[in-house]
Amino acid sequence: MSDPSETSGEKPFKSGFVALVGRPNVGKSTLVNACMGEKVAITSPVAQTTRRRMRAVVNTPDSQLVIIDTPGLHKPKDALGKELNQTALSELADADVVAFLVDATMPVGTGDAWVAKHVDSADADFKLLVITKADIAKPGQVEAQLEAARALAAFDDELVLSATENFNVDAFLDIVSAHLPEGPRWFPEDMDTDATPEDLVAEFVREKLFLNLRQEVPHSIGVRCEDIEYADDGHASITATILVEREGQKGIVVGHGGAMVKKVGIEARRDIERLLGCKVYLDLSVRVQPQWRRDANEIRRLGYSSED
Repeated sequence: MSDPSETSGEKPFKSGFVALVGRPNVGKSTLVNACMGEKVAITSPVAQTTRRRMRAVVNTPDSQLVIIDTPGLHKPKDALGKELNQTALSELADADVVAFLVDATMPVGTGDAWVAKHVDSADADFKLLVITKADIAKPGQVEAQLEAARALAAFDDELVLSATENFNVDAFLDIVSAHLPEGPRWFPEDMDTDATPEDLVAEFVREKLFLNLRQEVPHSIGVRCEDIEYADDGHASITATILVEREGQKGIVVGHGGAMVKKVGIEARRDIERLLGCKVYLDLSVRVQPQWRRDANEIRRLGYSSED
């Protein structure tokens, strides 16, 4: 029996899952935001900012791309690091397309080779090499990165882009769409991500903490959104808890006279109000939870586990 789409002249509908993988801070979340045309994933200059696997949905008339933002693959130092690696690697198993991201400005090294080994052994139908941050690369860096990365695995195609400058982002979507299998819409057309409002609130707060605090503190921080309540006037009241591992870190997060946590709350509230479409009252508390990054139960409660 012939395919109805062939006899009618209509293009077959394509859909599938696209896993973005790479070392920390190569630009996976920035590319997700560029593909979406809005901010759905948090970003910061701090490595390992991404802790949750997020699926972002890009709809076109004849396709649905489910782009999976994964934590950066790295050598783990604690239970949290192991969970983040497991989360990223687990997405390779079911992806239709794998995009291996390499930073144009950083030398290809053993970490990239380790990630590429997993990409090479994945069962995905199409594997794309993506060189990121082309806008800040020096002359010759991009070609050198391409040459070095090509040697790491067997790729079906390659692309150089800059997500911040929107250079070749549409080309990325076109290439990926062309290699998706025929299939249904996995998510409703009005759904941007599979993250809950509580997940996104916690992430927006954590992003502002990463952007405002010194390098050694952010990795010890976890954020959990406890509750979102909507008032009759349309406002939302939100409570969230910031976890740190030591009293000294709590003092840094709170700041002199509460100045730091207030600043973080003001900055996070802007993103949260855009997300929820209403005015928000945000109540942030800071709690010391010693060595929470080594506690599998706490990692799971915070939503950073590969089992979620």
